[in-house]
Amino acid sequence: MLKINNLTKYYGKTFKAVDDLSLHVKAGEIYGFIGHNGAGKSTTIKSIVGAIDFEQGDILINSLSVKDNPVECKKVMAYIPDNPDVYDYLTGIQYINFVCDIFRVGEERNQRIKEYATLFQIEKNLGDLISSYSHGMKQKLVIISALVHNPKLLVLDEPFVGLDPIASHRLKELMRKLCDDGGAIFFSTHVLEVAEKLCDRVGIIKGGKLVKEGTMEQIAGDKSLESLFLEIADE
Repeated sequence: MLKINNLTKYYGKTFKAVDDLSLHVKAGEIYGFIGHNGAGKSTTIKSIVGAIDFEQGDILINSLSVKDNPVECKKVMAYIPDNPDVYDYLTGIQYINFVCDIFRVGEERNQRIKEYATLFQIEKNLGDLISSYSHGMKQKLVIISALVHNPKLLVLDEPFVGLDPIASHRLKELMRKLCDDGGAIFFSTHVLEVAEKLCDRVGIIKGGKLVKEGTMEQIAGDKSLESLFLEIADE
């Protein structure tokens, strides 16, 4: 589903934010991408979704290069950033319909919007301006907009920040269902307990390099993910 081959990204002429990174996320898999601030997580994610360019390597989605086929790749992908920066002058429903129009969601859009808005307890607020939304409500709106066109690859950067416990639980259930239906998920998080319980595989990045990768049993054994991460951070 997602292949990153020898990805290298510089900022300026000397700072290498991502250093020869390669990994593979298979269909049906939730892949957790773990690292400290500045390790290269967000740079990798922004490269995947086409938000920034990169100097070396390639990223493939369904065997298509994001450089050579950006539109085709984005048709099957959805991105949830770490900061839900949306159009404040639109109402919630206007924003979701805007996204639906971009992805050409047909008559089924109303049913999907109602289903997700009810699930995340935001249906009564869809007619309000987004400027009136709290951070958590904006996060829910972005999640609904990401799911409404049935993406095959979901890319998330710190998706649980700002969500209440009910919304977090329901998002985890939807993530699992998307993968059970043949999709794949690549996400970063600082909540290591969530990654430990939710992910099929985990990759740990440090200084732009992938230093550990595998199932929890493969990379941590009897240790917790938190213990392993702290050991790597101290090396």
